[in-house]
Amino acid sequence: MEPSEAQELEEQHEKARESSLRPVSFTMSVFAVLVAIVTVLGHRAHTESVLQQARATDQWNLYQAKKIRQYNTQLTIDLVTTLPVRDPATESKLVDTYKAHLAKWSGELKQEQEKALELEHGVEKSERHAARFDLSEALLEIALVITSITLLTRQRAYWYLGLGFGAAGICIAAWAFFIH
Repeated sequence: MEPSEAQELEEQHEKARESSLRPVSFTMSVFAVLVAIVTVLGHRAHTESVLQQARATDQWNLYQAKKIRQYNTQLTIDLVTTLPVRDPATESKLVDTYKAHLAKWSGELKQEQEKALELEHGVEKSERHAARFDLSEALLEIALVITSITLLTRQRAYWYLGLGFGAAGICIAAWAFFIH
């Protein structure tokens, strides 16, 4: 066999190796796209969590303001009823008005508390979504790196390992959508 024929066989063998690595390159491209998508979803979930927390905090502040108003009104009633007054009819009318406000505010306080608790539940849900997307992103990045090792070593075991990490990352990202 002549040296040029040996070189030609070696080149053909190299081309065959390169074409056998095309699925690996394609897999890496898919993983890169999935990492980008999951990263965006994770950022959005974190943003939603922060917004939900702000809403919950605002709701608790409203609840607290109404609770303070209710407490101050009760103090006013106590003060009016313990001090001597010149006109008992005016005192009675004033106390009845304050008591009506207290009764109304008691119902409102319960509603405000329920809204705040519901918003806190939304925060927890958003945080669970964000955590799943973060884990998914990490697994997909690991899959991308491990799969790229296949190109350097030419050993398919790394590709299969990368596919395993990628499948886990995809499953966890999908799982995030089913959280209630």
